[in-house]
Amino acid sequence: MSGNSGNGGHSGHTGNIALLSETLATAKAEDRAALIAYLPAGFPTVDGGIEAVKAVLDGGADVVEVGLPHSDPVLDGPVIQTADDIALRGGVKIADVMRTVREAYEATGKPVLVMTYWNPIDRYGIERFTAELAEAGGAGCILPDLPVQESALWREHAGKHGLATVFVVAPSSKDERLARITSAGSGFVYAASLMGVTGTRESVGLEARDLVLRTRATTAMPVCVGLGVSNAEQAAEVAGFADGVIVGSAFVKRMLDAPDAAAGLVAVRELAAELAEGVRKR
Repeated sequence: MSGNSGNGGHSGHTGNIALLSETLATAKAEDRAALIAYLPAGFPTVDGGIEAVKAVLDGGADVVEVGLPHSDPVLDGPVIQTADDIALRGGVKIADVMRTVREAYEATGKPVLVMTYWNPIDRYGIERFTAELAEAGGAGCILPDLPVQESALWREHAGKHGLATVFVVAPSSKDERLARITSAGSGFVYAASLMGVTGTRESVGLEARDLVLRTRATTAMPVCVGLGVSNAEQAAEVAGFADGVIVGSAFVKRMLDAPDAAAGLVAVRELAAELAEGVRKR
């Protein structure tokens, strides 16, 4: 149980890594991939961001990643950088990220992760961050720039608080390194294959498929792919070889392109529904 007794003490709270694992196992049992959505906290506002996260979960996402906006999101494309910039100008704080996690989880009962660069956690304090994330009902963290060999303290606290530590692997990761990363991680493995960087869509798809196969050879954990998927057809394609399909920029773009906040919510809910259909058609 997540022990939401509201007593304010951190001791009784454990995070929702078990819920994350169950959710991914359920998708597998239904012979489909899970749909994992990403949206930054504080975009377009803190309240608006909470509504957007709820909308994608209501629309059909199985899991959501809440981004902690960073001033130098080196691993994110221009769309997410734009959204991060809006959130940071709005003054988003770690407390707002925690509130986003809490409200999305309480409204939907679905697993909510935080995706963040390491620096903000390091400054905030590992123990404080993991305790607060667990108390908010979070399922874990995706840490794209934390080297596995420097992750022991984080993993100790995350484990203590029932939080997943999701590491990112890339096509450039050698097999020996993949094994090191997957043996340290929990929840699932995030296989990142950046769309368009290496040429045609077909070659990128093959590269991602190869990465999934190499990663699976090292772990029993689900392998979820972030590949610039933006429509149901692409979602179905990636769902053909991955345990989960991760979609971020397409959701953010829908919101950036919307004439107003209400239209943005409708747009991301609709996209989630389309993609949810896609991952079931592999």
